[in-house]
This record gives sequence, structure tokens and C-alpha cells, in this order.
Amino acid sequence: MANTALVAEHTARTLYDHLPLLQVLVPFCAAPLIVLLGSRRLAWLLAFVSSAVALIISVMLMMSVREGGYISYTMGGWSPPLGIEYRIDTVNAYVLMLISAIGTVVLPFAYVSVKDEIPSKNHSLFYACWMLCLTGLLGMVATGDAFNVFVFLEISSLSTYVLVAQGAARDRRALTAAYDYLIMGTIGATFFVIGLGMLYMATGTLNMADLADRIADQGANRTVRSGFAFIVVGLGLKVAMFPLHLWLPKAYTFAPSAVTVFLSATATKAALYVLMRFIFSIYHPDFSFTTNALEIIFLPLAIIAMFSASFIAAFQINFKRMLAYSSIAQVGYMLLGIAILTETGLTAALLHMFNHGLAKALLFMGVGALVLRTGSAFYTQISGLGRKMPLTCGAIVVGGLSLIGVPGTAGFLSKWLLVQAALERVSENSLFLLVSIAIVLSSLLAVVYVWRVFEVLYLREPNPDSTATEAPLMMLIPMWILAGSCLWFGLSTDFLYDIANQAALGLLDGSMGMLDSNKTLGVE
Repeated sequence: MANTALVAEHTARTLYDHLPLLQVLVPFCAAPLIVLLGSRRLAWLLAFVSSAVALIISVMLMMSVREGGYISYTMGGWSPPLGIEYRIDTVNAYVLMLISAIGTVVLPFAYVSVKDEIPSKNHSLFYACWMLCLTGLLGMVATGDAFNVFVFLEISSLSTYVLVAQGAARDRRALTAAYDYLIMGTIGATFFVIGLGMLYMATGTLNMADLADRIADQGANRTVRSGFAFIVVGLGLKVAMFPLHLWLPKAYTFAPSAVTVFLSATATKAALYVLMRFIFSIYHPDFSFTTNALEIIFLPLAIIAMFSASFIAAFQINFKRMLAYSSIAQVGYMLLGIAILTETGLTAALLHMFNHGLAKALLFMGVGALVLRTGSAFYTQISGLGRKMPLTCGAIVVGGLSLIGVPGTAGFLSKWLLVQAALERVSENSLFLLVSIAIVLSSLLAVVYVWRVFEVLYLREPNPDSTATEAPLMMLIPMWILAGSCLWFGLSTDFLYDIANQAALGLLDGSMGMLDSNKTLGVE
């Protein structure tokens, strides 16, 4: 990580200097415009254009931080830590790219799926909530202010509850799923904001870089430790960390297909990024309580999630619900990479975050296409569709192989690095040999539930009453973009690995600091 900072003040003259703000502002402004337009087609078009612009901005931000360090964008003429800042480095630029890319790719799919699953009178409000959800996810990743994280977390959460509830048009259980998500999400947000209050009481600041400096100066007192516990529990609920995951299966199962695609690939990833930021940048692992929490709490819970959720997924009879439990298991892999507490482990976690986002979005898109043609995601209704929907099911195969971690797919590299990270720590603690074995065995469980889907699609006779045909082109294009990405990043690993490794090193360095004398103000 470079030691120099690019600081763009609110008075900057060029549009390029305002990219950190525009990253969040563009989808935020799109939301009320969509409501005002009131047209379904124009609403979708504006949502798509806004998401595409957000993607372009995230790519430009990534290019900028890889060349020149990090970007600190101040608001209202107040320099941090007094004012609010957006802070972009390799870590959150990486996550911003994932969120904006998925948001853009999913929308063509959503154009068809939403039309089928949601009443037309609700379409404008649906896309407005979609934009607000995207705004919240991008904002909580981009901001350098801890309280702003809470604000954006609530923006994304409140809009998500509405999006999940839209599934009631097809299944009334979506309402109870949204309600359960609301209750659990509110509890998580409450824990998080209590933790922030404790940090403010101990340090007198909410700027994340300043928090890190002040905590490091005063040490780990009881208030700081308690704040850590509350923050971990609060974010753990949002991440769906075992055993705080109970909201996820129903939310993913009964939400509209497009919503499930978007949330599965982005929501837990944004929350996981915030958790990593607090663990590595604010509460540095040098504090014994942080290291102990990772090794004593995160590590066993991650392994339990990998096995228990995979085991439950293997016995599901609904494709969508199976993928929901699989997501819990995959979150376990990411948390395991964090808990190993090495450069390789953290790189594996960041890579798996990206790879899982691609694979799971692809698989849920496949489910959505099957639901469009059959009206159901139950195995009995989709049996034999590999012959009638070859392009859709072919994409599902690619996503399933990546989810398992088959060589040549994106999922292989992250799981291989995870095993390597565990083996690196065997010399310190022989129990990590068991951890590496656990990774391999849990991946074999993934083979079981993924193979069951392949068997249903290709080896069973089609339902005699089925009139299913291939999915529309608007669905197939984004599916195969993601399928191609899974194969491309599985065969060409250098680019993504370099970014993830650079991000991991940035996190392990702890606080980037902000009040150092070598940081300069003004646009470079």
C-alpha cells in the first residue's frame, strides 16, 4: 500500500475528483426519479443505466487506488476527523466493483423475472427500492465514518425488507420471511449502533481511521472490548454467520428471483467487508482479545457452518432453498479465511467473496429461469429440464462446478488458498491440519448437493405435464456472462489474485492512518 494519499475536497473542479461521492449519489438520485417517472420500462432503464454508471465509477476508483494509494474525499469543507469522509482503498474498491457489477448484470435478468413475479403496479416502487438497496450497500463500503456505516446499513436493510416482501405475489410466506428478516436485522443494527456508542464514549470520534489511531494509543479498555463484542454480533447477523443465520433461508427462498440473485451476491459480502474493516483496521489483531475472538469463536463457528449448512443443503427438495443453505456454508469459508489470520488466509477469504458472488448469482439466475418456465423450484417440477433448457442448465452446471471448487473454475483458487493457509499454520498449531482436512471434507459435501441438482436436471425423466422451453435471451445473456466469468477467472487467475492479495496486505497493515504528517491535502 502506498504511503501517499489522494485527497479530493468538496471544492474540486473536475468530475473525476468527485468519483467517491458519485459512486453513492448516482443510484441514490435514481431512486426518486424512478418513482416520479412511474413507467415500468423507463424505471428499469434508469435503474440499469445508474447501475452501469456505478460500475464504471468503481472500475475507475480501482484503477486510481492501485496507482496512487488511497482516496480521501471530504464533505462540507470539514476535514476529518471532524467531518465526514469517503475513503477508498484497494479493499473497498474491490468490493465496490463486485457489488456494482452484480447490480448491473442482474438487471437485464430482472426485466423478465420481475414482470413475471411482481404485479405491474409495483414495478416502479420495486426498482426504486432496488436502487436504494444498491445505494446502501455501496455507501456502507465507501464511507470512512463508522456512524455513516450504520446509516447506509439501515438504508440497504429497509429497502431489502420491502424487496423480499414483494415475493408475496407468488407465495404469501414471503411476508413472514420479510418480517423475520426485519426482526433479526433490527436486532443486528441495534447491537451494531450500541457498539459504536461505546467506541464513541471511549475515543470521542467516529472517523474510522481516527478510531484506529485512538484505540491504538489508549489500549484495549473494557469499553473498547465491549464495543467489539456488540459490533461483531451485530455484523454477524448481517453476514449470516452461524448461528445468527436463521433469517437467510426463508428470505432467499421466498423473495422474488431477481432479489435473491442480487442479495446472495452482494448483501452478505458488504457486511463481511465492514466486519473485516473493523477487525483489521480499527481493532487490530495485535490486540489479544481480537486474536482470541478470531481463533476461539470465529474458527469453530466457521467450520460448524461449513458442515452443518452443507449437510442440510444435501437434503433439500427445493433448488432455491438448497442454495440458501449453501450460502451459509460458503460464508463459513470466508470467515475461516479471516480467522486463520494470515496473508494467504485473508487473500483466500477476499477471493472467495468475489468467486462466491459470481457463482451464487449465476445459480440463483438459473433457478429464476426454471421458475419462470415451470412456476416452481422443487426438484419434482424441474426434473429432466436439462434436455428442454440446455443453455440455462449448462450455465447452472458451470455455477455448480465453481461452487464446488473444481479446477478450471473461479471457486478452485480460493479453496486451494484456504487449504494452503491452514497448512501454513500447522507448524504453530497442529490442529490446523484438521482445519485443512475439514475444508476438503466440507467441499465433498458440496459435491453431494450439487450433484443432486445435476441428477435432477439431466438423469431424471421430464415431468410429462411440463411445457417448458428455453429461457428468454434477456435471462440467458447475464447468465452466460457470469458463467464465462467463472471460467475466465478460473483459468486466468493472476489479475483477481493480485487485487485480492493487495487488499489483504492493506487490511493486515491495520489502520492506514489519516493524521500522519506525510499525508497531503489537495488533489494530486
